[in-house]
Formats: sequence, structure tokens, C-alpha cells
Amino acid sequence: MTTVTPPWAYALQLPHDPHAPGIARKTLRAVLHSHGLTRLTDTAELLASELVTNAYQHSRGPYGLRVRPIGPDRLRLAVWDSDPAIPVPFGPPPTSEDAEYGRGLQLVRLCAASWGAYVLGSGGKVLWAECEEKGDCQWGDLL
Repeated sequence: MTTVTPPWAYALQLPHDPHAPGIARKTLRAVLHSHGLTRLTDTAELLASELVTNAYQHSRGPYGLRVRPIGPDRLRLAVWDSDPAIPVPFGPPPTSEDAEYGRGLQLVRLCAASWGAYVLGSGGKVLWAECEEKGDCQWGDLL
């Protein structure tokens, strides 16, 4: 007998609050655990944390995280916020090694299997990233 797993997706609305990235990480960890996807946790938490932190820093209102599987060992994480400006493409690298900002979306670019962004017709934007089990993060590029 074939077992069919129903599709799932989770959406988390977050207030404009500095605790939001931590809340997103903890929620994502619980979601992945409940679906037997703990092997994706490290990369998924990094991607979600950086995308949510970007929304907190560059928008004034609430934002949201959505997570859904797009394959047996692949997830798409998407963060919506109210600022329609899309970082090009997720921002240029910082010009100084001791720059305090601008590295988060570079981590997303390096660690995601794929990534992208689009403007919403109703205002705001979505930044998204995908992670998969085979390990996407090019740690050598981060050092």
C-alpha cells in the first residue's frame, strides 16, 4: 500500500520586533522536527534568520515567514515585508572587511541552493531561498 503524505506549509506572522529572528528560528526548528526534516535545520535556520533580520532592518511594519517543502529533501523559505525595494541582488558585498551590515544576504546567496525576490502587487516584496539536504553552504567562501 502506498502512503500519501499531504502537502504542508507554515506561515508565521511576525511583528516589527528585534526578537523576531529568534522566534522564527525556534518555530522553524519545531516545524522541521515535526516533519522529520531535522537534517535541514542548520541551513534552514541560517537562511530564515538572515531573511527575517533583513525584513526587520529594512521595513517598518510587520512581516512574515513561510516555509514549505518543494521536494523530499528541499525546502523553500520566503519572507514578506512591506518595503518594495529589492536588494540588488540581495545586496553587493560590503566594501570594508569590518563593515557591520550587508553580510546577511551574502550568507543567503552562499548557503542557499537557489534564491530570488519579487515585488508584490499589493506593496512590499518577498525574498526567498531554498535549502536541500546535500549541504549548500560554501563555508570556504565565508572565511
